[in-house]
Amino acid sequence: MRRHVCLVYGTRPEAIKLAPVHAQLRTRCESFRTSVVVTAQHRELLDQMLSVFDIHPDVDLDIMQHKQSLAQVTCRALEALQETLHHLRPDIVLVQGDTTTVFAGALAAFYEKIAVGHVEAGLRSGKKFSPYPEEINRKMTGALADLHFAPTARAKEKLLAESINPEGIFVTGNTVIDALQMMAQSGRPVPEPTRKLLEGIGERLLLVTVHRRENQGVGFTQICSALERIVAEFPDVTLVWPLHPSPTVTETARQLLGNRERIVLTDPLDYFEFVPLMSRADLIITDSGGIQEEAAALSIPVLVTRDTTERPEGVDAGVARLVGVDADTIVENATELLGSASAYERMRRSACPYGDGHSAERICDALEYHFGFRDDRPADFEWQPAGEVG
Repeated sequence: MRRHVCLVYGTRPEAIKLAPVHAQLRTRCESFRTSVVVTAQHRELLDQMLSVFDIHPDVDLDIMQHKQSLAQVTCRALEALQETLHHLRPDIVLVQGDTTTVFAGALAAFYEKIAVGHVEAGLRSGKKFSPYPEEINRKMTGALADLHFAPTARAKEKLLAESINPEGIFVTGNTVIDALQMMAQSGRPVPEPTRKLLEGIGERLLLVTVHRRENQGVGFTQICSALERIVAEFPDVTLVWPLHPSPTVTETARQLLGNRERIVLTDPLDYFEFVPLMSRADLIITDSGGIQEEAAALSIPVLVTRDTTERPEGVDAGVARLVGVDADTIVENATELLGSASAYERMRRSACPYGDGHSAERICDALEYHFGFRDDRPADFEWQPAGEVG
């Protein structure tokens, strides 16, 4: 009998990282049938990704409200998801990552006594408020999950340290590498707006994405000051920043960096637009978790504007550096990389520790094993230097 797998997500990163799993599940129609439920926690950015990956939700809860609080998101998502799961009755609910939708989806499934599979499980910074609220969302989801799809061996170690049953942990690699390869192999031309944007960039591109709650306020101002100084120091550098739709981010960034020479602030980009821009970048400055992984896969040095990261593999491999939000520290590190070819090449040649493009296959193999469609337990992903994606 086929098993019903329900995928739940609400934001852009979840859509990107679950798209390969959804696609792989659909190739195994003898074992699984799927349904997709979206909360639309981030309406605009989610819709972009649904279109890019040609995903059509079976249920769209549309909980997005202007300037909603975390408590409001949690309560509305939990109530709507529990009612939906009560009617759908899937055999397992898959959630991905660390958003409020992830925690609400896992808790709703628990209330309905439905199994939970957590994609990208085991990431921990060890600090309650960094990232906020993502660190706690992950830990609470881990406590509720039955299957834990850890991207790396270190993530597995974190789960074991929390007394998670090792039989439920599968090291799969990160599905974002699968998504990158899907883009590279799609054959789709670079969208016209991105092509024109790339044509207007000078010799070198500094790509920026900063949006996390813990960086807003003084930290955000410091980051903007650092970016302005970097562009002034290197006349051959153009800075491009696709802004998160958060009013706090957009308004502050435009106020501090708008109408500056060689600084381009754009509206949010979909994945087909963003990947070519990311691939063209010489340096990335970000507080995004997913971009830390994508930059490593593309062999692009990345400066992480955080004091901690739940993805330390990139730092250990040498492709990422933690620089915090102090303007002088950010400028110092960017100046070293943009001003020293040897320092830049050492960082650029570091290999990606996050995956090999087969993570979704391993997740589906693990699901088949869990439901008794196969007898052999899937082998864990083991990192081997694999060079660039695509």
